Amino acid sequence: MNILTKISTTTAALAIAATGTVVGTSGAAQAQTPECGNSDVRASYHATDAGAGHRYGEIRLTAKAGHTCSVRGYGGLSYVGHGNGTQVGRSAQRDPGTVRTIVLRPGQSAVSTVDETVAANYPRSTCKPTAVDGFRVYVPDSRVSQYVVHRTTGCAGSGVQLLGHQPFARAS
Repeated sequence: MNILTKISTTTAALAIAATGTVVGTSGAAQAQTPECGNSDVRASYHATDAGAGHRYGEIRLTAKAGHTCSVRGYGGLSYVGHGNGTQVGRSAQRDPGTVRTIVLRPGQSAVSTVDETVAANYPRSTCKPTAVDGFRVYVPDSRVSQYVVHRTTGCAGSGVQLLGHQPFARAS
């Protein structure tokens, strides 16, 4: 094995270890697609269903930039309120799901399924019910968030976990 082959093999092994993805010929284009930043997408929320003390919906990231970009894995999600973006309660837990790289062309979307437990399921003393103005949404690997209107009641009590979400997937 010559030195160039060894470097190439080591680089590929490090890429696989870091991403968990084997990049072949078809994956090469995905590997070169830049990751979507906060300014590349618009976040929104769409309710889908409810039942048994839960409400379900999707956080949708729609590509608004004039170029192709990708999202992978989990973003960040929490309730905010008090009219000033103060976080209400705990951030969303990451529910199990398959992590995939989703390549978005302008106008295309990726979605993260959201499971909201209804605050009224908990005793008032444990929950500490608090008005929620909306969600703080982080694009995966971003340190800048977006605000999405979603009026509901959250729990300010730290012992209550109301939100869960799954990794981003291609929107249908």
